[in-house]
Amino acid sequence: MTDLTTWTFWMSVACLAYVYGGFPLLVAVVGWFRRRTVQEAPATPAVSLIIAAYDEEAVIGDRLENALALDYPAGRLEILVAADGCSDGTEAIVERYADRGVRLLSLPRQGKIRALNAAAAQATGELLVFSDANIMCHPQALRMLARNFADPAVGGVAGHTVYRLEEGSESSSQGESLYWDYDTRLKQLESLTGNIVSAHGGLYAVRRSLYRPVADTAVTDDFAISTEVVAQGYRLVFEPAALASEVAVPEARREFRRRVRLMTRGLRGVVLRRRLLNPLRFGFYSVVLFSHKVLRRLALVPLVLIAGTSAYLAPTHPFYFSAAAAQALFYALAVVGLLLRRTAIGRLKPIYIPFYYCMANVASGVALVQLLTGRRIELWQPQRHPAIPAGSTGARR
Repeated sequence: MTDLTTWTFWMSVACLAYVYGGFPLLVAVVGWFRRRTVQEAPATPAVSLIIAAYDEEAVIGDRLENALALDYPAGRLEILVAADGCSDGTEAIVERYADRGVRLLSLPRQGKIRALNAAAAQATGELLVFSDANIMCHPQALRMLARNFADPAVGGVAGHTVYRLEEGSESSSQGESLYWDYDTRLKQLESLTGNIVSAHGGLYAVRRSLYRPVADTAVTDDFAISTEVVAQGYRLVFEPAALASEVAVPEARREFRRRVRLMTRGLRGVVLRRRLLNPLRFGFYSVVLFSHKVLRRLALVPLVLIAGTSAYLAPTHPFYFSAAAAQALFYALAVVGLLLRRTAIGRLKPIYIPFYYCMANVASGVALVQLLTGRRIELWQPQRHPAIPAGSTGARR
């Protein structure tokens, strides 16, 4: 029994070590040897900017002003708002922009993916740029995305979304910002290997010729749309200069619900794109996809195994006792972070990092249960946070 427990402990440790250390190192090494850069060139192909909206009256006006202020030739930019059965004043606000070239697609409430499918079918641009209603783009963002498409091997480009903390927000928003900082650095490394794992929904673009309607409406739209590019043999790359901004969710309760939804739909998206996990066909991208989107989201499993096995082995050796004690301290700090998330103490890194890490992994565990039990999330109320005024795009903290 002890031998099996010891083996389980070390295998679980190895799994976590790979997810958080080995995988980024592997990506860095492969990227250093491959150095698959993009042949960029200034270009302004026709662009259709698609903004999905559901009850966004609080932010849609600022979003459209921001879109109309983008530094892109007016005759080359089409703006479409796909209103997914809005019950507030969103559509009325969008209609006021009709004389400035904004098109409204008034749709029944069917979910974001169906709204994006409908908008893509109506779009006329060579490039489809997808963005959310609470996102603010840097004036040069579209040009920065477009220049990558001068390389015929590139089929999709992910923008760089940064997060800003709202005054008075709970400490979980700091954790979210730190998480996306880490994810952004990882995407920069992944891009050098040939492809990033997927785009972030805040801002990304694909060639219209490569867009395929997403059939499963219970998956994350950004993952499904952007990985279709890879499935067709084109590159999906990261453009750090294509800046966009979003306010981090200010409350832990809302952030937890959002993460459960994203993880449930995200895991279902991996199932949808499971053929991309074949390394014989998709090479190193399959390793990136499995490591980034599967192993990382299932980290709760080795975490639980490490906690259980180290507690069992603690009486047998000082090392296992120390391991169990270290975990007890870490999880105690997470509980403190939960209880003090609205205070200055809760915003200290040694407190909010364990709290957010545990919250994110519990959300992933809930998402896994929902996936295995067949739960489908197609409609939801956005955990909306206000748009950021244009001009403060780079601010994060």
